[in-house]
Amino acid sequence: MSMATTTDTQSPAPHVADSHDLIRVHGARENNLKDVSVDIPKRRLTVFTGVSGSGKSSLVFGTIAAESQRMINETYSAFVQGFMPTLARPEVDRLEGLTTAIIVDQERMGSNPRSTVGTATDANAMLRILFSRLAQPHIGPPNAYSFNVPSVKASGAITVERGAGKTKTEKATFTRLGGMCPRCEGMGSVNDIDVTQLYDDSKSLNEGAITVPGYSMDGWYGRIFREGGMFDPDKPIRKYTKKELHDLLHKEPTKIKVEGINLTYAGLIPQIQKAFLAKDVDSLQPHIRAFVERAVTFTTCPECDGTRLSGEARSSKIKGKNIADLCAMQISDLAEWIRGLDEPSVAPLLTGLQHLLDSFTEIGLGYLSLDRPAGTLSGGEAQRTKMIRHLGSSLTDVTYVFDEPTIGLHPHDIQRMNDLLLQLRDKGNTVLVVEHKPEVIAIADHVVDLGPRAGTEGGEVVFEGTVEGLRASDTLTGRHLDDRTTLKKSVRSSSGALEIRGASTHNLQNVDVDIPLGVLCVLTGVAGSGKSSLIHGSAAGRDGVVVIDQGAIRGSRRSNPATYTGLLDPIRKAFAKANGVKPALFSSNSEGACPACNGAGVIYTDLGVMATVESTCEECEGKRFQASVLEYTLGGRNIAEVLAMSVSEAEKFFSDGDARTPAAHKILDRLADVGLGYLSLGQPLTTLSGGERQRLKLATQMAEKGDIYVLDEPTTGLHLADVEHLLALLDRLVDSGKSVIVIEHHQAVMAHADWIIDLGPGAGHDGGRIVFEGTPADLVAARSTLTGEHLAAYVGT
Repeated sequence: MSMATTTDTQSPAPHVADSHDLIRVHGARENNLKDVSVDIPKRRLTVFTGVSGSGKSSLVFGTIAAESQRMINETYSAFVQGFMPTLARPEVDRLEGLTTAIIVDQERMGSNPRSTVGTATDANAMLRILFSRLAQPHIGPPNAYSFNVPSVKASGAITVERGAGKTKTEKATFTRLGGMCPRCEGMGSVNDIDVTQLYDDSKSLNEGAITVPGYSMDGWYGRIFREGGMFDPDKPIRKYTKKELHDLLHKEPTKIKVEGINLTYAGLIPQIQKAFLAKDVDSLQPHIRAFVERAVTFTTCPECDGTRLSGEARSSKIKGKNIADLCAMQISDLAEWIRGLDEPSVAPLLTGLQHLLDSFTEIGLGYLSLDRPAGTLSGGEAQRTKMIRHLGSSLTDVTYVFDEPTIGLHPHDIQRMNDLLLQLRDKGNTVLVVEHKPEVIAIADHVVDLGPRAGTEGGEVVFEGTVEGLRASDTLTGRHLDDRTTLKKSVRSSSGALEIRGASTHNLQNVDVDIPLGVLCVLTGVAGSGKSSLIHGSAAGRDGVVVIDQGAIRGSRRSNPATYTGLLDPIRKAFAKANGVKPALFSSNSEGACPACNGAGVIYTDLGVMATVESTCEECEGKRFQASVLEYTLGGRNIAEVLAMSVSEAEKFFSDGDARTPAAHKILDRLADVGLGYLSLGQPLTTLSGGERQRLKLATQMAEKGDIYVLDEPTTGLHLADVEHLLALLDRLVDSGKSVIVIEHHQAVMAHADWIIDLGPGAGHDGGRIVFEGTPADLVAARSTLTGEHLAAYVGT
């Protein structure tokens, strides 16, 4: 076929479909956004900057990504939508040019103890298929290697057709082999429950003998125990017969009738195993976690040695290694091992597995192993693990939304992350990134800066354009973009040492180190070098050591900074004392709650398969309290007005005059100290950004009695301008006689340290050693480690 030629030198007119090259947002008012209108170029990398709490997440996640997901959900039938989370339409006038949004956020991966890095990324599924094809002895299909599938045996009668309408009944036995260890049921650990912690045997049920959280005799459990007919509620437990004690502790779920209602009764131990032990212990509420830690002892399963697998699955091997051996290997080593397999019969499977494992190494997670529980990954590790499934995706014209993808990354690894973001963009995708790091802002095609400040003083677009334009602008981000901290001229000398000897948690290689006390000591090293292992494995738990980690704050819409920090207690007592009434009246979760909305401030209308509508309660106008409670005042303000105050306002209000409350003022001081002066006391915790939650936690835990504070990456979610406030806070802590140990990647914090301990040289088994100890100036002068090189470049020496 000959190629047609044309002499027309004019370029053809652009196709009308190519004109849709912008995502247009008009009049966004989600959370603190003030009627924001912005145009975002498609197929480009746009970075959203601004101080923590300025409205970045509200615009990117709460408006653009939320509306994209809602519209995709609406394409399903009403029946299917009934099984999906209901998403309300964001507060925005108009959104145009949206594409499918894929959110890669910092949410921790599920707290299900059965979930591992391998099960979360399909690596385990591929390995199971590989073993079912190649392993010797051959034991069965892929499920025979899965620790989540139990072995099943069944026997009974079956009907066999014999032709011409004849049938014959025969007895048959079926066996399905699963890979689950029968002793620990695929959990890798067995638990032993101390029954003396479950009840007080000197008391009867009516006297409150059961000490398990939630087993109050006033509720349904009390009615089941009293009226179920199995126990005498006035008989002390020590006088129970063997059968009664067995029923109390071990009885399997049994149907009973109480006051004509069908209920299920189960013994305390099956209930505890189902309600508490089927979840990750760290995800439980604090009082339940304390009970579990007191009453339950976890030990490695003696039958499977913690591998979770049955004997048959462990006996089946490829080149001398079973599937548990491979899952325990460091991923970078496993990739090499797979590369050494030459099996044409499973070539496509090996190629896919190879690509997946190489993606882990590419993204800087080669130090993990596939059997690592997913709940133990940090926020940054979880985000990068989720990112892996998108790297090889053939989808284009998709909007990828990232929430601070450099969290937990050493400066050495940030360049890798930048390359991955650019790789996604170059495939024809729109990449939206919420970020504070100047290294990521520098690669942006387009920058949207929100501000000028946080909370009610933010929510506006203060700059839109290129990185050069941002640098020249007079916005807070623009002014601080090229900030470089200088090394301290003099460092403090230590007053003692925290001795660690023979540390070998995870990848640590028998580490001996003296952490100096009375100074600001910073632990550095690439991700996976063993920093957290050193602290959590050897320092946490000692007397006087307070660890403030990155664990998420769990709280419902009813929780707010005042309830979380304990600030509401002194405020309620002050109101009660001033007005001569009960403190419970001043709680929107107790007696003072508005009866119409039960103290939530909003009323939810469930419209079945359609989205649930949230509307402000008309009775209390969103104030959450009964009208009669609002008549009581303290210093001329009622409780709703106090909860609407910002931390800074409340600090002044409770410092003198009729409202003077020293206990409340102390907590407010700490909140202002960590840079949360703009936050309103009654703002729901669910609306706070990641950085705000971390600092709220820091303010709360600073009140704990301790001489040594350990902070795990406190700059997470902090704007460049806020890092200065954090350094001033750390200095104040040290100057007041405390010792501060910080695990950190931010060069400004390193430069400000009195002493640096650098771990490395690499990650996983290539790390776990101390590669430098000394002052920041010595580290820069030596440049003997990756951290030294990056810190030297940062301070410009």
